[in-house]
Amino acid sequence: MRAAGLASFGPPDVLHVMEVPEPHAGAGQVRVRVRAAGVQPFDCRVRAGGFPPGRTFDMPVIPGNEFAGVVDQLGDGVDGFSVGTAVLGFTTLGSYAEYVVVGADQVVPKPGAMPWEVAGAFSGSAQGAHMAVEQMGVRPGETVLVNGAAGALGTMVVQLARVRGAATVIGTARPRNHDHLRSLGAVPVTYGPGLVDRIRAVAPDGVDAALGWEVDGLRAALEVTTDADRVVSMVFSDEVAQLGLREWTGERSAARLTEMLAHHSAGELAVHIRRAYPLDRAAEAHRDVGSGHGRGKVVIVVDPAAEPW
Repeated sequence: MRAAGLASFGPPDVLHVMEVPEPHAGAGQVRVRVRAAGVQPFDCRVRAGGFPPGRTFDMPVIPGNEFAGVVDQLGDGVDGFSVGTAVLGFTTLGSYAEYVVVGADQVVPKPGAMPWEVAGAFSGSAQGAHMAVEQMGVRPGETVLVNGAAGALGTMVVQLARVRGAATVIGTARPRNHDHLRSLGAVPVTYGPGLVDRIRAVAPDGVDAALGWEVDGLRAALEVTTDADRVVSMVFSDEVAQLGLREWTGERSAARLTEMLAHHSAGELAVHIRRAYPLDRAAEAHRDVGSGHGRGKVVIVVDPAAEPW
């Protein structure tokens, strides 16, 4: 099968289309013919050699941790799915390929009205947002700060915090993305020097909970948040640990994904697709995500000819 993979770690250009053995579903697994795969910052870290601690993988490595497609093979003992079922799901690696094999508990049915590119880019940010809002402990009437709010995960967190009843969601972003944040129900502020003062202009009594990415944003969040235990970082590093923040917790699951799909179907969560790239331009997709300042999600279209887009 065709896949976008890498034979050595490095910059985006190490990612290219190659022929790799076609996988087959084992007991308790399903094989999915992939239509679209979302691109996450995690994928970029993997490509650069930043594997999770204690994890090693044989070359070639095929990135991609979220996908949507059609089940085309069932392993022994799989109930609840049939060949031809449209699904979306999650894994750690392997989604930038024509086929991906995962446990049957890692996929859920795709809503019929959800476009393929949205489905392929949904699982990672949706589940990450669910975990972030849980860890922040967002409650009705509170004020929440989201750094990098225009990005793929940030937009989901903004919307889910509003669904959970947050009275005010402050989102940091470049000025060109402020209107986008307003459309999601957030109060936009520009990040950079003077961020704390701009946040306090919106929330003079401070914020109840905050989500951050970069160390500078997390420092600002700690300064304005009334309870440091409710400042959450999605990216954990030695620098973040030095700030005294708790380590990120949470596991992806079909139940978590199903709950987020219900919010999407109810019109409570919108997914903005920044750009869709064909499989042979996966390196460009990584450069796009690696820029760190885009709006919404980047997706790789693996099989555009399978059915109408």
